[in-house]
Amino acid sequence: MYSKELATFISVAEQGSFLKASKELYITPASVMNQMNKLEADIGVKLIERTNQGTQLTAAGRSVYKDAKKIIKQAETAVIHARQIAGNEKKAICIGTSILRPCKMLIDLWAKIDDGTLPVTIRIVPFDDSPAGMEAMLETLGKEIDCFVSPCDSLTWKAQYNILVLRQGECCIAVPRKHRLAKKERLRWNDLDGETLMLVQRGNSPVLNRLHDEIETKHPKISIVDIPHFYDTDIFNECEQSGYIMETLDIWKDVHPSIITIPMEWDYTMPYGIVYAKQPSKQLQEFVNIIQNNLNT
Repeated sequence: MYSKELATFISVAEQGSFLKASKELYITPASVMNQMNKLEADIGVKLIERTNQGTQLTAAGRSVYKDAKKIIKQAETAVIHARQIAGNEKKAICIGTSILRPCKMLIDLWAKIDDGTLPVTIRIVPFDDSPAGMEAMLETLGKEIDCFVSPCDSLTWKAQYNILVLRQGECCIAVPRKHRLAKKERLRWNDLDGETLMLVQRGNSPVLNRLHDEIETKHPKISIVDIPHFYDTDIFNECEQSGYIMETLDIWKDVHPSIITIPMEWDYTMPYGIVYAKQPSKQLQEFVNIIQNNLNT
């Protein structure tokens, strides 16, 4: 909807040289120069001053650059609107991602499903794992963020949001690299005797409530330090600095460079899946349905 010479002119104006513009556009410097000569000839005014140091815009060139940016933006908007009217525009699903709740598993799954014909495109939106960050993100769920992927055993979440479980995460033990247990390939209950275990406080997770019960009734030599909220990177820092051990998940094995994640001989797993609003948009529900229908294929 606008000439290629106009787009090339904007690149030259912003890059300050034909050579840099050619690299940005993946064309030759000669092609850039020819397009600029043609544009100046068509308009009838000089737009660019050529110097040994590169290029500079003339007063007329600066005026054209300012207006050209608006023209291209308007043209792109017109195309988007036309596609939306025609029903051909792909719908964007905004997936939240963070250090402890990365979206990679969902993106990889979608890449296996989408053959390029599905009317969905993915947009990644970062968020913070801190308690305040999680609270702010959850307030926007269904608005700025459509969904995110996370451990999802929370009773509160099950009541407030929709959840599609993708897999069961293995509960493990994390230890600092200098800890006496760090070189073990697998742990047993008696390995933890005398240790202090960081564990999310009793209440909101049925899985971790069972773990609390087992430790308190069958393994009294293990001390528990309650973590009052969801895991964030500060919890991993505290584990490393205190010398304590902590319950963790296999998916977090690479979160902290000074923490070792070791499998544990126990029967504890944590559901891990997509969390999204109770009243999702039609396009998000279609996206989730496609994921669900392909989980076992």
